[in-house]
Amino acid sequence: MRPWLALKWGGIGFEERIIPLGGEGYGQSQIQAVREVSPSGRVPALHVAGAVIHESLAICEWAAEQAPSLWPAEPVARAEARAIACEMHAGFAALRRDLSMNIRRRLARAPDWPPDTRADLTQLHAAWERALDRSGGPFLFGARSIADAMFAPVATRLRTYAVETPARPAAYCSAIFADAAFQEWERAAEAEPWTIEQSEALYL
Repeated sequence: MRPWLALKWGGIGFEERIIPLGGEGYGQSQIQAVREVSPSGRVPALHVAGAVIHESLAICEWAAEQAPSLWPAEPVARAEARAIACEMHAGFAALRRDLSMNIRRRLARAPDWPPDTRADLTQLHAAWERALDRSGGPFLFGARSIADAMFAPVATRLRTYAVETPARPAAYCSAIFADAAFQEWERAAEAEPWTIEQSEALYL
């Protein structure tokens, strides 16, 4: 979702190829169809000018070189946006572990998270609050940016796992969910030929 949103927001045309995940090699970066298009064995992977960019933030940075509006124009805000995007990219390990992404999944109530996951959620909300306080919203730095693309999947995880979210971060999630490009991605994901039982089996 992250580079897909960045490319869409930047008005950069691309051809999309969907590769079903699961089956032999899943979770080990060894799915054959993925290996054929990505040297890391992971997706997304962008093929451009004879090269393969096989990492989300790198694809987003490439997109920003084509569409500079994907980062804030003001230098300090741009540095802050890069910092928070990199924080999401490299951090929040417990959140990633316990709130895996599944756009179709919905829990009636949040689990009893372990301490490190609760700490990650507190850190996440605080980071969003700081950015929104400075920018005034609705997105982290006012207009849509790569920082929002990096956090969009996390917004869906909070929804999936019924995470109690403070008002300002909750409004930010609503802004993500109302975005036309996000809704296009979500509709396509929901239309993929997976049953909820097959999706849930990935967690077993």
